[in-house]
This record gives sequence, C-alpha cells and structure tokens, in this order.
Amino acid sequence: QVQLVESGGGLVQSGGSLKLSCAASGKTFSELSMAWFQQAPGKEREGVASISRSGGVTRYADSVKGRFTISRDNVKNTVYLQMNNLKPEDTAMYYCAADGRGWLGLTSDTYGYWGQGTQVTVSS
Repeated sequence: QVQLVESGGGLVQSGGSLKLSCAASGKTFSELSMAWFQQAPGKEREGVASISRSGGVTRYADSVKGRFTISRDNVKNTVYLQMNNLKPEDTAMYYCAADGRGWLGLTSDTYGYWGQGTQVTVSS
C-alpha cells in the first residue's frame, strides 16, 4: 500500500507561483511513476503532469505546458509540481497519484494510489 500526502497549496494572485509537494511512503519510491491531477468544482479530474520512475521522462497537459514543471527526488521520496504564471482557470484541488507499473498516462484510471489533495486558488 502507498500513502501520499500533498502540501503546498494556497491562495495566489494571477501570474503568481506555487510549488506543490507530495511525500510518498509504503513502497519503494523509485519503483513508482507519479503524476499530478487537478479537479475543479463540477468537473472531472484531469491529468496535469506525470513523471517516470527515474525522472527522465515527463508528460504535460497542453494547458500547462511551459508553465508547470514536475520533478521528483528519489532520496526524499517526494514529487513536486512547480506552477508558474498561474491563471484563475488553474483553480482546483490538486491530487498526487502513483502507479506501480511505471505507466505515465494522464488519465485517472492509470493510477491506483491517490493522496487527499491540496487546494490551489488563483485570484484574478
């Protein structure tokens, strides 16, 4: 079983930055591919970014390319999401997810482990 705990969310003005963290435990972190998802009120959960076990391969949703960066530290068992130039439409709950098979899809059915989420609110 994998436990995921997100942190770093908050309220920020449009154009600002936030860095989300997700600490993992319960399984060898370097055996997990990781991802971040967002879910706005009344909308489906959408994939934002994913990263391979080694960190060498990343994928991004078109809506965040050039603004968000996913990274990981396999010593600290933590995955990060650096979010720059935030927009009001980025307002959502952000969830960390993990997959033990190493897949990198940006659909929620790829991942079997989920955190509780951290709220990001971007004011205009």
